[in-house]
Amino acid sequence: MSKQNIVIIDYKAGNVQSVKYALERLGVYAKVSNCEETIRQADKVIFPGVGEAAWAMKKLKETGLDQLIPQLKQPVLGICLGMQLMCTSSEEGDTKGLGLFPVKTLKFPAEDKVPHMGWNQIRQQKAELFNGIKENSFVYFVHSYYVPLNEHTTSETHYIRSFSASLQKANFYACQFHPEKSGDIGQEILNNFIKL
Repeated sequence: MSKQNIVIIDYKAGNVQSVKYALERLGVYAKVSNCEETIRQADKVIFPGVGEAAWAMKKLKETGLDQLIPQLKQPVLGICLGMQLMCTSSEEGDTKGLGLFPVKTLKFPAEDKVPHMGWNQIRQQKAELFNGIKENSFVYFVHSYYVPLNEHTTSETHYIRSFSASLQKANFYACQFHPEKSGDIGQEILNNFIKL
């Protein structure tokens, strides 16, 4: 098992167990916690998310995690809703986000088939998260909101329109897809994060 201190943030809105199991397949044991001291002391932090943005932000605020997460200095990985909450705001419930990425999360138009669910290719990968990942690799998405392409986009995908599959700014990394559900490619992306 890895000796790194990895913490998965638990705010009752994350796919915590599937992320924990994916890390265990890599030989990495992760703590699941919402304790400020535990999170601050971690070598790496994973911020997963499923569900509705306004409800999830309410949960973050109840535990002060909305104030803590932007202060973190170690590598932080947001997943799915976690990535959307790291943005300035979301059209889902007109929710104010953590503001780590200066871009708004948008709703797919009503005429689009949502949620976007299934395997999609990612391209234009950059940043260490994608070391060894081939262009046009398939990863798994489930979402009804998307982050437009912007200066912090580190990979993109196309579903009706092109949008950000992942983001990075300083020590904050994020992916719209679920690496923990993306087979060998997702495992490699998680491994790259652990190796940062």
